[in-house]
Amino acid sequence: MIARASGSTMALSRLWPGRTDRLIIAPHDLRTADATRAAEIYAGRFVFAGKIVTCHGRSIFDLEPPSEDWEAALLGFGWLRHLRAADTALTRANARSLVDDWISNQARRRPLERRADVRARRVISLLSQAPLVLGDTDGKFYRKYLRGLAREIKYLRYSTLDNDGVPRLQVLIALCYASLCLANQARNIKTATRRLSDELQRQILPDGGHISRNPGALVELLSDLLPLRQTFAARNIAPPPALLNAIDRMMPMLRFFRHGDGSFALFNGMSTAPSDLVATLLAYDDTRGVPMASMPHTGFQRLDAGASTLIVDTGPPPPPSVSTDAHAGCLSFEFSSGTSRIVVNCGMPSTGRDNWRPFARSTAAHSTLTYHDTSSCQFVELSAMKRLLRGAPITSGPGKVESYREAISDGDMLTASHDGYLSRFGVIHRRALVLSRDGMHLEGEDTLAPAAASGRIKGGDADFALRFHLHPSVKASRLSDARGVMLVLPNRDVWTFEAMDDKVELEDSVFLAGNDGPRRTSQIVIRQDARQASTVRWSFVRSSTSAAATNARRNARREPELPL
Repeated sequence: MIARASGSTMALSRLWPGRTDRLIIAPHDLRTADATRAAEIYAGRFVFAGKIVTCHGRSIFDLEPPSEDWEAALLGFGWLRHLRAADTALTRANARSLVDDWISNQARRRPLERRADVRARRVISLLSQAPLVLGDTDGKFYRKYLRGLAREIKYLRYSTLDNDGVPRLQVLIALCYASLCLANQARNIKTATRRLSDELQRQILPDGGHISRNPGALVELLSDLLPLRQTFAARNIAPPPALLNAIDRMMPMLRFFRHGDGSFALFNGMSTAPSDLVATLLAYDDTRGVPMASMPHTGFQRLDAGASTLIVDTGPPPPPSVSTDAHAGCLSFEFSSGTSRIVVNCGMPSTGRDNWRPFARSTAAHSTLTYHDTSSCQFVELSAMKRLLRGAPITSGPGKVESYREAISDGDMLTASHDGYLSRFGVIHRRALVLSRDGMHLEGEDTLAPAAASGRIKGGDADFALRFHLHPSVKASRLSDARGVMLVLPNRDVWTFEAMDDKVELEDSVFLAGNDGPRRTSQIVIRQDARQASTVRWSFVRSSTSAAATNARRNARREPELPL
């Protein structure tokens, strides 16, 4: 009988010692499993990507998928881990029945099923969940399972890696797993390892960021690369240096993008990240050091002071081939205090992305300056091209992004600029940020500078808007002088936003990266005409009154009452 769920890579070679085509090892799956979902699947309810499909006695693979994300999740077979978590004879039989149903019906294949990244996800799932599916089985199904798996691997080996970025790496990771987990694959191990090493060196930048500049890519890739490192060790094969170096560089980058509440900063397609999965990944970080201040190759800066954290996008857009999820958020920032996020970007929802994608990628969905209601990047707009490229790559955007940071008497100062509006409007956006040493004061100055030597901004349309999107947990109230906003955090801390010489509006916004889907929130907006005033000065200041009042009430309760 095959050994079942364990916390590490699992040897399977003892199952069929006489066979030359056999599984000899099953890699560990780090992704979170929920045993309660096994009952839903057994009942014929498949819940993926925010959509529910009920079988009603029919094969789930015959039903029309409600969305592309749902179909990709179904055909990736990652849901097998939920059945494995339940670990009962019933769930094992159910898993075997569903896999058998899929293998036995080649005629009903859908186009998405042949997509390389979906197939790669399926290969990894079928390898890692082999103890579940093959437990208590007979030799006939074992051979059928291996034939189906071998067919998928063959397609992957000869597939053209058209889609750059994470999908391409997923294919190469799957091929590495296949060469390590199947018997008699020694000749393929070297080739798969070399191809993966070359791609890791290209896609993982020297500072540990991914070439797409999406923090979510780190979570996705490390979830597969860490078990792959274990699988090499389990086979007594030295992991390739490129794999070890990539993991060592990526781990500090995970900490770099995290706020005090454990959430990730929302840049370039980042959505919500499962906190339990992130905690699992960080458990593999031997250094456990503080985040670095600057990621120059990926293009981000981080300032920490007191309980406050400021993370700023100071990089140009990624190359077009990996920009289909990238956002026009240059010089945008996120700001948090302790476990409370204050200023955020809107982010990307985990489900229903197609509906929100145009807005989420726009500059207006980020906490930065938008000139003439236009994004700092332009995207492919031809629908046929979108279908071909599975998205809308960035065609133009900031080409020169400069940043400089220095320690000053009262804290740290970051100065940055980008030329995303230069070719169309002849202006450059400059932003200066100063975070005080105690973290209780954030000052900013945004300037639109003309490129012409005359020093004047010309043209009939010179309007701009400065936006600060607030986290939904922040309660915001505009002050009576219309130049400030009071912000109350969930822990009752009070911050005040003030604009030095400009009126402030409090408008509706949407937070797309919530665990339970998009949520309504607010945004602070300052609108101005650059020909009249090209500079806006503003600040966030933490008030000590709320803390003092709370302490006073506590002290009063401890004092005995005086006699009359």
